[in-house]
Amino acid sequence: MGKAIAFLTRTRGRSDGSGRLHWTDWFTYGYLFLGIVLMFGPVVWLVMSSFKTDAELNNFPPRFLPYAQETVMLEGHSKPLPLFTVTDGELAGVTVAQVRRVGIVSQVVRLDAPEEIIKVKVKEREPVEKMALAWSNYTDLFERFNFLQFLWNSTFITVISTLIMLLVNSMAAFALSKYEFRGRNMVLALIIGTLMIPQTVVLVPLFLVVREMGMINSLWGVIIPGAATPTGVFLLRQYMLTIPDEILDAARMDKASEWKIYWRIILPLSAPAIAVLAILAIMWRWNDFLWPLIVLSRTENFTLQLALNSFQGEMQTQWSSLLAMTVLTLLPIAVVFAFLQKYIATGIASTGGK
Repeated sequence: MGKAIAFLTRTRGRSDGSGRLHWTDWFTYGYLFLGIVLMFGPVVWLVMSSFKTDAELNNFPPRFLPYAQETVMLEGHSKPLPLFTVTDGELAGVTVAQVRRVGIVSQVVRLDAPEEIIKVKVKEREPVEKMALAWSNYTDLFERFNFLQFLWNSTFITVISTLIMLLVNSMAAFALSKYEFRGRNMVLALIIGTLMIPQTVVLVPLFLVVREMGMINSLWGVIIPGAATPTGVFLLRQYMLTIPDEILDAARMDKASEWKIYWRIILPLSAPAIAVLAILAIMWRWNDFLWPLIVLSRTENFTLQLALNSFQGEMQTQWSSLLAMTVLTLLPIAVVFAFLQKYIATGIASTGGK
């Protein structure tokens, strides 16, 4: 840990014995700080906004920290009353509680005389606010929506789709990389050529096939069409080409079956590329929206991405709930990517250049 900190704090100015930061050190730190702000600034703003009330979200100009107006319970009033500070007039500087607002006039009462109604212009008072986190944005999700069901649907689709994709893609890549047969290059060209076909072009025929198979409004209708991807086949094939054929020939001489060669030799040696494809597949399936939107129409089968869409209505949008659920939706995939991101760089570097 000490070596890592020393490496991160190493500067050119301190290396030459001057003890002061060189101009290149200032430039480097400034560039890195700017990159951190650009990458993580929107994420931090999203998280802070998820703790704001609807009234705070509608404020302009927007504020970074979440604030909420203070309230007070007074005798003779059944509900908490919002607090304001009068800025002009006879009550300037006095904190009052608003009973109701009628147009541009606010009916307020003193805290020490809650029975006396005083009229104050709206522009002559300012709300009394304090920083507060609206935890209700998150708790309401579990009360108003079946969040755990949506989470289970997304997790089930992601895990099963990833396992099936790894199995099918690795078997296809094994055949295209280690078997010599007529038309192999043509098959590979057709697989790669499908990358140039937009997804929207195949949505209608794919929907018709899924409907004929009776998988509409089923989680399997989302899983099966993505069982194989041209990107995964090409990625794994490029890596499997680097595995020496002599290892496979030696296994065949020892009476190993083709399935045993695939399962005991090819898969373990292709672990780096499979790890990369697994991470990419998890992100693809977790964030998929268009195809589940077409196949699923029952609420109990919705994924988290479809549940997010339910917060946006034709006339208004529930921004507080939408932002809170967005944070919960991004959290699992962010944790997976944070811990496994190194495999993406190393795996792509070892496959793309072969």
